[in-house]
Amino acid sequence: MLKRPSPTLTIVAGVAVVAALATLSISLGVAELDPFILLASRLPRTIALILAGCALAITGLIMQILTRNRFVEPGTTGATDAASLALLVVLLTIPGLPMWGKAAFASLGALIGVIGFLALSRRIPSRSSVLVPIVGILYSGIIGAVTTFFAYRADVLQELLSWSVGDFSGITRGRYEMLYVAAGAALIAWIAADRFTIAGLGDETARGLGLDVRWVMALGVVIIAIVSGTMLVIVGALPFLGLIVPNIVSRIWGDNMRRAVPLVALLGAALVLLSDIIGRAVRFPFEIPIAIVMGVLGGVVFLWMLLGTDSSRTRTFRARARRRGSRAGVSR
Repeated sequence: MLKRPSPTLTIVAGVAVVAALATLSISLGVAELDPFILLASRLPRTIALILAGCALAITGLIMQILTRNRFVEPGTTGATDAASLALLVVLLTIPGLPMWGKAAFASLGALIGVIGFLALSRRIPSRSSVLVPIVGILYSGIIGAVTTFFAYRADVLQELLSWSVGDFSGITRGRYEMLYVAAGAALIAWIAADRFTIAGLGDETARGLGLDVRWVMALGVVIIAIVSGTMLVIVGALPFLGLIVPNIVSRIWGDNMRRAVPLVALLGAALVLLSDIIGRAVRFPFEIPIAIVMGVLGGVVFLWMLLGTDSSRTRTFRARARRRGSRAGVSR
């Protein structure tokens, strides 16, 4: 049996990997690297990549704990689509609103979307690991269809596409600072990690331990909404990030959120940096949006996780069947 790696050593190694990828990201570009390019474009972009990866991965972990389901993330539970709908309303009614105002409206839309999904998921008779994400995908699809319809009628489909495809090419100094708000929300999640861990044990268990589950649920929903809305306004949507990163960490280091949050943040930052570097290097000097690269990498990893889960369940079922057969032979 393989020994579980030490979380401290893993964090140190993760910091080193993120630092190496950040250095490579700063050095990669068409223009010659000088102090102006470094401070105005390269460094802000790299910082935005790290902040986005950390914040989105942590919100995916929170979403999975709140729903007690490993196959959900804000992008598949209506948060991103509801934020896009709120942004569309702002674009059609108050087009001159500053960026912080758009982020606030998008966060409000994401908040309503997450609350709607959680209320819907609690009405599902069977809280199976497959049924809940399917309902979330249908719920997100309905909101997305409504958003696309009104965007088509108003002839703003191009703006809607820019929100749905994550891209860091336009990140410069003065256009990414709102991401610090998302990072602050993720930091609050780490501070309250023990409460989220207890809440993930179930409502009755959490109440028996003296935890106010409604307060923890409200805090988690607000964090998810702030991060989802802010990220959508600044860089757009990044698929699979909040889904695969918490699953990889939980498979290796367990479900203790206090221990998992730093690992999830580092792995999320490393994955976003790696995807951005691949997108910039494949067709250099042209650039592939990071959402496309993330979709390919995330889809492959997600299929691997699904197949691994199915194979492990099959092995467990066969082992149990053999034990039952051997017991039946002995009893005879």
